[in-house]
Amino acid sequence: MRSYEKRVKSTTTPKTKDLDSPLNLAPREPSLEEKVPSRMGICLEGWRFVGLAFLGAVGFFFWGGLVWGVIPALVTIWVAWFFRDPIRVIPEDEKSLVSPADGTILSVGTPEKSAWMQNEELSQYTRISIFMSIFNVHINRVPIKAVILKAKYNPGRFFSAFKEKASLENEQMAIWLKTTGHSTILMVQIAGLIARRIVCKLSPDETVEKGIKFGLIRFGSRMDVYLPKDQFRILVEKGQRVQGGSTVLAEYKS
Repeated sequence: MRSYEKRVKSTTTPKTKDLDSPLNLAPREPSLEEKVPSRMGICLEGWRFVGLAFLGAVGFFFWGGLVWGVIPALVTIWVAWFFRDPIRVIPEDEKSLVSPADGTILSVGTPEKSAWMQNEELSQYTRISIFMSIFNVHINRVPIKAVILKAKYNPGRFFSAFKEKASLENEQMAIWLKTTGHSTILMVQIAGLIARRIVCKLSPDETVEKGIKFGLIRFGSRMDVYLPKDQFRILVEKGQRVQGGSTVLAEYKS
């Protein structure tokens, strides 16, 4: 196994599990994505779209000749590029929290409202919002070694992901994690104007390693990460470009 490609470990535990106790790191059967590495640097979820685009390009070539086939061929290349799955070097230290997504930092600070937290809770958290344009890698990665507490899906609207109201009203998937440092953090996959599909492969009580791939959002989206202010030191700022699994967003204060 390559050192930079962390793999998932999980455990199924009773509902009454004490999450403040040491984590059980018993391995489980590898998933399909873990057994089958990304072919040609394209994630497994993308091959269906690449195949459809390729068949469309071939059909246009046969139907209309070279002129009609050029644009569908370019679309096929773009689709393959969109679903690219680049290798990432994942920091191995336990104190750092890496970006769960590629993109640009939209904002860093205390949010005024949240679809997942009460107002009194929000004052204790810093939210880091990451905008993923159609030109960014859209594979999402686990930011830190943790146990998945719960995951909730909320259907919603499709405002542009860079707008503040996207965090409140857009379709989204919220995932709560309990870290080995006993911090509870929240990350939220948010669909955007073009994105119409959120993929999340995490399950409650699953133990996950930092940097492993857990899902994606197709065609433009946003990721919000909520971190306890008293436990994490933020290391990024608005406008900074980040890479999922590699860029360190924050680290433990002690």
